[in-house]
Amino acid sequence: MMMKRVFFLLCLLGLNTLNAAHSQGISVIPQPLSMQELPGKFKINTLTKITYDAGNSDLKSVGLQFSDQVKKLTGYALKVLPAAGATGSNVIVLTTKNAVDSLGDEGYTLVANPTSVRISGKKANGVFYGAQTLYQLLPVKGKNNAFVTAPLIPAVKIADKPRFGWRGMMLDVGRYFYSVEFVKKYIDYLALHKLNVFHWHLTEDHGWRIEIKKHPRLTAVGAWRNGTQFANNQIDNTPHGGFYTQDQVRDIVAYAAKRYVTVVPEIEMPGHATAALVAYPNVSCTGGPFKMLVGWGIQKEVFCAGKEETFHLLEDVLTEVVALFPGKFIHIGGDECPKDRWKVCPNCQARMKKENLKDEHELQSYFIRRIEKFLTTKNRSIIGWDEILEGGLAPNAAVMSWRGTEGGIAAAKQSHDVVMTPYDFLYLDYYQGEPYLEPKAITGNLQLEKVYNYEPVPAVLTADQAKYIKGVQGNVWAEFIHSPEKVEYMAFPRAAAMAELAWTIPARKSWTDFSRRIEKQYQRYDDQGINYAKSAYNVWHTVTVDSSANTAKVSFKTNSYQPQIRYSLDGSEPTVNSLAYSKAFEVKLPVTVKAATFKDGRRMGAISSRSIFVDQNKSK
Repeated sequence: MMMKRVFFLLCLLGLNTLNAAHSQGISVIPQPLSMQELPGKFKINTLTKITYDAGNSDLKSVGLQFSDQVKKLTGYALKVLPAAGATGSNVIVLTTKNAVDSLGDEGYTLVANPTSVRISGKKANGVFYGAQTLYQLLPVKGKNNAFVTAPLIPAVKIADKPRFGWRGMMLDVGRYFYSVEFVKKYIDYLALHKLNVFHWHLTEDHGWRIEIKKHPRLTAVGAWRNGTQFANNQIDNTPHGGFYTQDQVRDIVAYAAKRYVTVVPEIEMPGHATAALVAYPNVSCTGGPFKMLVGWGIQKEVFCAGKEETFHLLEDVLTEVVALFPGKFIHIGGDECPKDRWKVCPNCQARMKKENLKDEHELQSYFIRRIEKFLTTKNRSIIGWDEILEGGLAPNAAVMSWRGTEGGIAAAKQSHDVVMTPYDFLYLDYYQGEPYLEPKAITGNLQLEKVYNYEPVPAVLTADQAKYIKGVQGNVWAEFIHSPEKVEYMAFPRAAAMAELAWTIPARKSWTDFSRRIEKQYQRYDDQGINYAKSAYNVWHTVTVDSSANTAKVSFKTNSYQPQIRYSLDGSEPTVNSLAYSKAFEVKLPVTVKAATFKDGRRMGAISSRSIFVDQNKSK
């Protein structure tokens, strides 16, 4: 028996078993560690049963969740039974028995043949991820929204485990409040992609979103404002606000836990504190009064580092926060804290003198270290944005590297845990296509392919230092994202690309194959009603002008799989019958080039346009 298991494992773990010719119909995201397609299909019907190890309530929960996914897709309500209660074939087995130890707590094996499917993991979370893979092996409804009446699962052998332990997505509810219902949907979307951390940005200059019973003005005052900036220097004067009660927080945390998502709360300090200071101006340097902000930007008003009452309030807040969130980490922000007020505050200057601190950067380090020491008494660890490195890193702090990779490199070299989330690769509030074709975003341009090709472990780190890179995270900041639909548009499909670089080892990654697989993922998004962006279909123009010849060379590119690009040179909108693009071409100037991607005779995405001419004024 042992020899059979060893041989079976060797077969499953062979990295060459995923043959491209065999896998064209399979589109699992993230890409598994090893997958082999076999002859035959497993058919789900009204007699299919899901079984789990008797007495294992976690596996029962996994089974019920998978049954619900199947019902939404097929209309079949599969029975979920203890293993002893099911006999015969046509069964989906969920078990933690005979698991492969080398796949770790989050790994799993999935073996499907014409009579059964068996998902085995060391822990229930591994089995859950196997169930998400099984869901992705099912056919899709797509936009026709018809039930799948003959769901066939390909016979496969899969062995899988994640590359990183921290696979996160952040949602900023401080700048814009989202309902409990949508937060749960967001967590569902994370679970579909085998992401396991929901970073909940709960406090900000523009809103305090979590009930603190000892300090009720934080939400009574700090959760509400008279308007919201929706574009550059433009304010919507519609009042906005909201917060989560502690009962709602507990409900969301429990909901996430069933999907093996840990919720990491962020309570911003010492900066991004205006909402708290409006409610309690006594913990500022100046004493206020302050007003709730309706426009974005970094604020000079921060928590006073010299007053004891500041730390008393924050310790009260964190005591209640810790009671609500059982996870190891509390995010304390630490970013974008101007030192202007501290430099002239007598209390802060007295603190610096008393603690022998040479500058305000060391004062911030004192602030963070003190908060860390308090949270250590609550058996919690802190994580913060990379500014917490300034003035000296707190002893047990973990770092989120957002201003590029330098902060992550510095923290790893100091033997501190790091989550890589650089803005130029993983800030999902950036434009993802040509700005004139996209809704308002904060800045920059982050295409799907760029997200996918990011490598989280910097090459400059030694092997020992690289061990401190614990994972990656995509961030959805809400300055210009003011609806659930826009959150979905900005997050997906880029979160799928981020999920694959978080889960899949580099040797198993392929942009070309991902671009193929994401086509099926779009259909799954249709099934789930996700308002994903189709920007990957949009055509990018590369133009080289020869002013002396009054000509230009034009080439096209998309972020989609084997795009069928059609274009026009007469200003008309491209159709399926327009010129077909195959390679770069030359045009006489002036000209307006319009292009679009087509699939199965239907236009995908938007029409891009570029007017090309020689600027006579510039040439003089």
